[in-house]
Amino acid sequence: MAVREPLVVLPTPRVLRFRPPLSSLIPVTDALALGIVYVLVGFHPVAIVFAVLTFLILNSDSSRIFRVNPRLGDDAAWLLGRVAVSLLLLMSVVAVAKLPLDIRAHLSNLTVIAPLSAIAVIIGRAAAYALGRAAKGRGVASERTLIVGEGELAIGLAKTLLDHQEFGLRPVGFLGRSQDGSGILPFLGECAELDHVVHQHSVSRVLIAFGDTDDKDLATVLRASERTPAEIHVVPRFFELSGIPQGAAVDDVCGIPLFHLRRPALRAAARVEKRAFDLVGSTLLLLLTAPLLAIAALAVRLSSPGPILFRQKRVGLNGQVFEIVKFRTMRENDDSDTAWFSGDDDRVTRAGRILRMTSIDELPQLLNVLRGEMSLVGPRPERPHYTDQFAATVSRYDDRHRVLGGITGWAQIHGRSRGLDAVPERARLDNYYIENWSVWRDLVIIVRTVAVLLRGDDG
Repeated sequence: MAVREPLVVLPTPRVLRFRPPLSSLIPVTDALALGIVYVLVGFHPVAIVFAVLTFLILNSDSSRIFRVNPRLGDDAAWLLGRVAVSLLLLMSVVAVAKLPLDIRAHLSNLTVIAPLSAIAVIIGRAAAYALGRAAKGRGVASERTLIVGEGELAIGLAKTLLDHQEFGLRPVGFLGRSQDGSGILPFLGECAELDHVVHQHSVSRVLIAFGDTDDKDLATVLRASERTPAEIHVVPRFFELSGIPQGAAVDDVCGIPLFHLRRPALRAAARVEKRAFDLVGSTLLLLLTAPLLAIAALAVRLSSPGPILFRQKRVGLNGQVFEIVKFRTMRENDDSDTAWFSGDDDRVTRAGRILRMTSIDELPQLLNVLRGEMSLVGPRPERPHYTDQFAATVSRYDDRHRVLGGITGWAQIHGRSRGLDAVPERARLDNYYIENWSVWRDLVIIVRTVAVLLRGDDG
């Protein structure tokens, strides 16, 4: 019998990012502004809670901290909105929590604290932006910048940056297929060499300005940028026709929009957060579903001879094989590692059909979550036989193994959980989930999964 070699899926490297020189300026001024308000209102306990909450909300979006050209006119409404969100969150907690009367007595101070905080934060941001522009203009906070692309757009962008030092971007060269840079900057290599060039030249910003590069090369460069420690910005095609949208991820450099490219959300810090979410969630779910688990175990025992639990090899994080745990739904020895299940499969027992229909057979995988082999939410892990087959035929299928497999996932709530014909779409949905992960998204997926099961929808 041939021994299956494990997938060669490298772990996501821990990237030491080249942080912009002024990236700490905004959090520092926010903290200083909120601290001044705390002192002015007389050290009220509610004020410190509000200050900490507001600071966390203001600085939760790193794309605003790493912008090239932040402007108060673009941010004022956003800042006011974040302070309002902080106020609403605090008031909501107070409304449901049984706080001591002496603390509740201070809540009226929020009518003063919130407006003062908003004014202080706006003044602080204005000062931070002004200091940043002054430092960049004097060249003391410039960032080495690589321009990916060729042709008129890339050359025009390079000239703009050379003429306007106030943006703090010092172009060091071009990357692309053509060596025509009109002599203003050196040609440093091709698109495939992005990661190497970034490290070799200590680049902290990469501006992708495509000229003649086709979409296939575009996708290759953007995918490679996930491993690059520099901040990545993309000049969108046809921006002259559509204008420059406003938002945290968009910068404006003399009329040229730069979209800040989001990196996959599940980086090192987020993985710790997700693991904590999994531990708490799986423990609570095991406690809540204990009676249901006992009934299901009894049904399996009475339905046919054999063990209650069924173990099957699946491919998980970084291509590692582990054993998934489920309630046995077929006659003993009929659960094949290579046979694809169909709805009218006669191997399924009567109790097993109900367990599969309601997905109760999946609940023992909460034990896999507790052991750190799976997550509550993530790409559904597949059997090794099919993983090898799909990896050879489906684009980016192996990229699903960047994270732990899940009991439910983004593909499952979109009705793409079964069937060989849905594999490419499942892979696409799974990779979208990985690159846009958040605790909130996990909560939404869990709630929608429960809703799907209660409605009895297939998938």
